[in-house]
Amino acid sequence: MTTTAALDKVLHLATLVNADLARFQEETGLTTARTHLLWVLGSAGPSTQQALAAALDVSPRNVTGLVDGLVASGHVSREPHPTDRRATLVTPTPKGEAAIRELVEGHDKLAQQLFGHLPEERLAVFSDVLDETIATFTRLMEEAS
Repeated sequence: MTTTAALDKVLHLATLVNADLARFQEETGLTTARTHLLWVLGSAGPSTQQALAAALDVSPRNVTGLVDGLVASGHVSREPHPTDRRATLVTPTPKGEAAIRELVEGHDKLAQQLFGHLPEERLAVFSDVLDETIATFTRLMEEAS
């Protein structure tokens, strides 16, 4: 296999992932960014917008827009922070908690469908190659900017 053929496969995979994300957005009405914020809330629990901005690596203004959209759709609420009167916590509502559960279940199911048949050794090698590829691509992107 050539390096170009390997890149073609990565690009094909990226196209498939993007198509799946578009299908998910169409079905749920949740953008990728809002979904990512819900995913973070599912892992971290109720969080300040500042903590969410750091976790998502976006500006606080960007998080405000994402949270406003999720409040409007009924997925999250803003609650008073128990120890900091100046801060509010972004908290999943029951609808948001259900969406987070569906995200986790769908994530686990897709992981099993894609990789469950692979022997542990092959999956470890694949994971290592992906780690190296991500690190190299990240470095190239940083050098280009």
